[in-house]
Amino acid sequence: MKPLAVFGTSSDAGKTSLVMALCRLFAGQDLKVAPFKAQNVSNNSAVTQEGREISRAQYLQAEAARIEPSYLFNPVLLKSHGNGSVQVIVNGLVHKTLNIAAYYAEIDQLKQHVQLAFSRLQQDYDLVIAEGAGSPVELNLLSKDLSNTFVANTFNTKNILVADIERGGVFASIYGTLGLMDPVMRSNMIGVVINKFRGNRIFFDDGEEIIRKRFGVPVLGVLPFQPLNIDMEDSQSLCNYQQRLDDVKIRIAVIVYPGLSNYNDLDVLMADPELYVELIHAYRPLNSFDMVLLPGSKTVIRDLQWLKKQGLFKELQQVNKPVFGLCGGFQMLCQSLQDPDMLEHDTASVETGLSFIDDIVVYQSPKILQRGYYQLFSYTAIKGYEIHCGRMDKYPLYYQVGRFTGTHVHGVFDDDAFRSDYFKTINPQYQGYDYGRYREAQIYGFTSMVAENLDTAAILQALQTD
Repeated sequence: MKPLAVFGTSSDAGKTSLVMALCRLFAGQDLKVAPFKAQNVSNNSAVTQEGREISRAQYLQAEAARIEPSYLFNPVLLKSHGNGSVQVIVNGLVHKTLNIAAYYAEIDQLKQHVQLAFSRLQQDYDLVIAEGAGSPVELNLLSKDLSNTFVANTFNTKNILVADIERGGVFASIYGTLGLMDPVMRSNMIGVVINKFRGNRIFFDDGEEIIRKRFGVPVLGVLPFQPLNIDMEDSQSLCNYQQRLDDVKIRIAVIVYPGLSNYNDLDVLMADPELYVELIHAYRPLNSFDMVLLPGSKTVIRDLQWLKKQGLFKELQQVNKPVFGLCGGFQMLCQSLQDPDMLEHDTASVETGLSFIDDIVVYQSPKILQRGYYQLFSYTAIKGYEIHCGRMDKYPLYYQVGRFTGTHVHGVFDDDAFRSDYFKTINPQYQGYDYGRYREAQIYGFTSMVAENLDTAAILQALQTD
């Protein structure tokens, strides 16, 4: 079976969610399916069973395919380091921090890792579904592109083009992308998917005919707008979350610093009908909230400095409500943070923390990458994962004294028992809900919508023909 690639006319066209749905749909047809993205740019990552780090997007796609996530699904991951540099993760492990020019200088070596990962997946799976990145026709970057033309040409993928109609200009974006597309990629084009359509479907019948006749490519489906409230890929996508507020019992202030990372920890909170979550991007008084959450950070010391400039540092020291720190947010609660080897910052740095926890954070290599069940607080088995360079001597894993709580473990709020017990200490009327069931319902609901509106039979037929 030919591999499949899903490209987009632009960033945020809906490639990630469509690949997720296709993984679930084809896995349901007794195919062993693997997702793949050669290079992803995201501060949202998760740890695989191998002790490697991949993007949350590919982790979600693997979950949809009902397979164990692997570093092979995302061989190159770039994490923003600020000031024009990125931390380069290769095969799930930290490679080095590079500026963009230095990164591009290593692109040929990275292509070899991409080829090896894809080839191994083709040996182990019936179908590999590759996700493109941004637009596949950024002409000035084609020689440096890992996720689009390189994958399409190297592995002769059958291709789908996704266009976001909500942005406007959908015909121009499709026509222009097809016109500028590499000839090999274009010759393998199965069809176009119109995504995020609002309104009555019949009003796009003429649009389908125009695309088919004038552009010479069929429309495989018109997908109605349907947000997916789990594992958003970038911080801009946070605005797409739809809180399903019902009987709000607790108001949570989430501090959104510039280096925010692993904000998938917010999924479970923003989906909770009893919790109102407000994202705090600048100074404001916090005592009107019932608790404050400090989430993960890719550049903790820099984000601490941002808190001080904003006036939020002093506000946090004065607030008299419960404060919870996750990973980088946990480290901010300590007395001092030290990065002598410049692992997360441009220069050797020392910064005073909020001093709620009597401990010192020192950033050291290698990065801790662990996943499993943790004994945290009074619980014997909370499922989660760690991704951090910061180390603490006294409280290496968690802390809970009075109104201050923190942990290095991502995913603790996904645990229904812990989440319910924690929020009941804030408001005894809090009831809680089954997050695992909600998460599966999100995947199932989105996949069902795609199945109803996409010609999957035509896609499968194309994959089985030369």
